[in-house]
Amino acid sequence: MPSYQAPIRDMRFVMDEMLDYPAHYARLPNGDDASPDVVSAILEEGARFARDVLLPINQSGDEEGCLLEGGEVKAPNGFKEAYQQYVEGGWPSLAADPAHGGQGLPPSLAMLLSEMICATNLAWGMYPGLSHGAADALRHHGTDEQKATYLTKLVEGVWTGTMCLTEPHCGTDLGLIKTRAVPADGDAYAITGTKIFISAGEHNLAENIVHLVLAKLPGAPEGSKGISLFVVPKFLPDAQGDVGERNGVTCGSLEHKMGIHGNATCVMNFDGATGYLVGPPNKGLACMFTMMNAARLGVGIQGLGLIEASFQNSLSYARDRLQMRGLSGKQAPEKPADPIIVHPDVRRMLLTQKAFAEGGRMLVLYTAQMLDVVEHGEPGEERDHAETLLGLLTPIVKAFLTEVGFESTNEGVQIYGGHGFIKEWGMEQLVRDARITRLYEGTTGIQALDLLGRKVLMSQGESLKVFTKEIHKFCKTEADNPALKEFVGPLAKLNAEWGELTMGVGMKAMQDREEVGAASVDYLMYSGYVTLAYLFARAAKQASASLEGDDKAFYAAKLNTARFYYQRLLPRTKAHAQMIQSGASSLMAISSEDFGLGFEI
Repeated sequence: MPSYQAPIRDMRFVMDEMLDYPAHYARLPNGDDASPDVVSAILEEGARFARDVLLPINQSGDEEGCLLEGGEVKAPNGFKEAYQQYVEGGWPSLAADPAHGGQGLPPSLAMLLSEMICATNLAWGMYPGLSHGAADALRHHGTDEQKATYLTKLVEGVWTGTMCLTEPHCGTDLGLIKTRAVPADGDAYAITGTKIFISAGEHNLAENIVHLVLAKLPGAPEGSKGISLFVVPKFLPDAQGDVGERNGVTCGSLEHKMGIHGNATCVMNFDGATGYLVGPPNKGLACMFTMMNAARLGVGIQGLGLIEASFQNSLSYARDRLQMRGLSGKQAPEKPADPIIVHPDVRRMLLTQKAFAEGGRMLVLYTAQMLDVVEHGEPGEERDHAETLLGLLTPIVKAFLTEVGFESTNEGVQIYGGHGFIKEWGMEQLVRDARITRLYEGTTGIQALDLLGRKVLMSQGESLKVFTKEIHKFCKTEADNPALKEFVGPLAKLNAEWGELTMGVGMKAMQDREEVGAASVDYLMYSGYVTLAYLFARAAKQASASLEGDDKAFYAAKLNTARFYYQRLLPRTKAHAQMIQSGASSLMAISSEDFGLGFEI
């Protein structure tokens, strides 16, 4: 069975030394609640819960999967008991509003816990994970009565939530949905339709499930402008707000999937189910985006957790596995062969995982600061600045970290060799679980269009300038710092090129909109690599200033990881830049009818 130790030392480096979280929390209203003692307790207890409760049921949950009998879904053995411990520990309410029973702590603390959960049991973590997004959507858009009925239960964790978007005939293009909402008694609606790929749509972990469902009202405008949002509980609340009669919503079947077997991915049938409108009519997509944006950050953290899990186990295996001798001679002469960690190519794969884990953690915690300010900060320039950065970085967090997450888990299998392909070691499960992260909550291509088309070009590049100005200021300030010369020079050039590439795509797009789609994924990956380069430069600054302290080995490794990233991974930007500039012509030239095959398919 794979092992896991929460990387608390690295978390504290990023939080306390690099990003100055203590000062950040002090600036937030009620930030005193996130005291150093409270943060330490959350990290230590969260690490224990993930390691001792979730990890032992990860492989067994993958092997058992979920069971559907008579419309009821039973999660794998141990999942319900783990969820009860989670609720009893108060974890669902960590960052929720005290007005609804929450603890009111900054969202960044919940994101740290989420990394630990995703690293140890991604499938289990999806059950409570979706509830946070449902609670956010109701908090922002629900009526006072809806908040009183559903929000406290979701915050307590006794009820869980889902979001029901996709239908059999449409995925991303939600304007095509066929689910209908017909006015019924009072303020109720009868919801009829079928939704697919609904994570945690039916299960036995909690007493009720609150579905947030996209549907169309009679006479609604065509397309996405005619979508409304409804809250549709599995059990209708009674007069006291407790579980009442069963609603007309059932699980028709479970999807047979490549990974995340421990999570129930359901086909949900709504047969005249009673639902209630959330937010204004025909504005459901805007309301749902509150939940979707939270979910996109959550999926990025899933990628990070899987990278960390794969890295830790790959490192342990590489230190123990004996194979051949080092190219420069025996490295462990007392043994019949050297451990594979002495071989350069194995080190390349390990350092790739390490760099993406540490870089990804910096990206998540940097973004988490923006989320804290947006959620808890006072209105004004600082919150506007944070909101712009959060919007820009969210598609990068989601797509970049899941792309490199899949790469990193595959490298884990490669390090194990044939053993990585065998189930008992757990590495192939990480690959299977990682594969879905590139798809749900918007594929990489969708995130790329959001970044380049909506966030950057639609703002005339202003949102990007907010970030590139910050990078420019850092490079200018550190230009004469000899310890950072190897980082600042390349970073400054890439930061300038980022703006030039953006302008180039924008100019081409004025003539042909296909240029945006052609460049978008490479643009997102380029953006991700440059963003991590900025954060690694900041980490190198902190590490170089701390080399004479008591933890010299940690800081030296941090510097070496930054160097590896700059020398071995950052050069990938050159290929992405060339592909961005190559344009759309080669992509669009072949006829879509026959695709140049010479025969019909």
